[in-house]
Amino acid sequence: MTRQRESIRPIIHWFRKDLRLMDNPALSSAAESGHPVLAVYILEDGDSDPWALGGASRWWLHHSLKALDQSLKTLGNRLILRRGRPQETLRELVTETGATAVYCTSLTEPLAIKIDSELSHILNELGAGFQAFDGNLIFPPESIATKNGEPYKVFTPFYRACLKKFPPPAPLSAPRKLPGPRESIKSDSLDRWELLPKKPDWSAGWLDMWMPGEQGALSRLDLFLEQSAAEYEMRRDRPDIFGTSRLSPHLHFGEISPRTCLHHSHTNENPESQDGLKSFFRQIVWREFSHHLLYHWPTFPEKPFRPEFRRFAWARDEEALRSWQRGLTGYPIVDAGMRELWATGWMHNRVRMIVASFLVKHLLIPWQDGAKWFWDTLVDADLANNSVSWQWVAGCGVDAAPFFRIFNPVLQGQKFDPEGTYVRRWVTELTNLPDKYIHQPWATPKDILKDSGVSLGSNYPFAIVDHMAARNRALAILKQIRS
Repeated sequence: MTRQRESIRPIIHWFRKDLRLMDNPALSSAAESGHPVLAVYILEDGDSDPWALGGASRWWLHHSLKALDQSLKTLGNRLILRRGRPQETLRELVTETGATAVYCTSLTEPLAIKIDSELSHILNELGAGFQAFDGNLIFPPESIATKNGEPYKVFTPFYRACLKKFPPPAPLSAPRKLPGPRESIKSDSLDRWELLPKKPDWSAGWLDMWMPGEQGALSRLDLFLEQSAAEYEMRRDRPDIFGTSRLSPHLHFGEISPRTCLHHSHTNENPESQDGLKSFFRQIVWREFSHHLLYHWPTFPEKPFRPEFRRFAWARDEEALRSWQRGLTGYPIVDAGMRELWATGWMHNRVRMIVASFLVKHLLIPWQDGAKWFWDTLVDADLANNSVSWQWVAGCGVDAAPFFRIFNPVLQGQKFDPEGTYVRRWVTELTNLPDKYIHQPWATPKDILKDSGVSLGSNYPFAIVDHMAARNRALAILKQIRS
């Protein structure tokens, strides 16, 4: 009788940023255990998390959880939703169901590591096991180190170290069946979590652009490999061309694993795609590098890695910050990026660097302010990528672009959006401006401005700062902190 009871006690699979069935080691292990599997997602209370989900991420999460529940139902299971602190919620679920263990995917965020440590002790006291499996990175943080056993601080040697471990194991197949507990388990209603915006609904049209969920991720990867991979290296810096994978939100929410991306890319038989796929792999490894840095230096989201930047004389200009956020700086490539972000929840990577450089170096506004805005507005808002990338642009991170490397937004626009296609897509008031002036409307002759329907200071703003003056000011402050 005791053995029979033991055999029907479930294992809890706690979904986190692994909202998928395929190549999910924690879920596969639970499925192979012979126990019923209780599939759970916990929405953590914002009060306990300084980096609670931003608005765009909440929109994506709603649709991703809906898709995951539908996938689980095809396996004879369903997704249980609970809200609260994971430590307390999982304690309650283990007590309620008699679960023998909790399985999950390990994460690199500081709060997640703290939760896992506390949860392990809590479950041990209840007589239940806890196991966090690798699965969201190709190379777990402990697996890549220098000869001295230290974490890498420079990307290129980190990349080479990863290449030495290539190829990683093939991704796991999705479980064929996943029986759940026989008992009815109480679940929250997804709609009652109110993750979607209401008034105003700034997400109108997003489902025409995005397909959250595992199937959407696999479809996006297939589309990239079929249409864009061959020219990825040449086109990935061009915001006027749809040349990138746009897999970042799917990777962030774990709807697809980087190992699956790499495996599908590696088995691509088109010889013309190989150079592009090498560049694509390098971008995946940059994501790995960011997560390794966050794991080893958990203060990355708040504090500059290079301590001298704590003395930097940042400006507190709320009006300039709002102009940047709203895409009203008077620099077309910057404004186009900020408007694309608001309209789609995403921004092209080259433009992310341009708008970040403008905020930090032209306006002297702290990189943390930019990171927080991205955190709220990006559907791929990832703590590691966001923090490391902002510090890279600001020049205060590891292996960072030097602070004196200050992007000229006019030259950047002319180089990467030469015909102004991207600017015209998002800054519609400049649609009729000739290509020659599209990236510097202030240099346009008055008669051409008038014929183009552009009135500077009226329907499009004057530049809020002069490039050369802003550059000289930033370099002067840099010289001060160095001395």
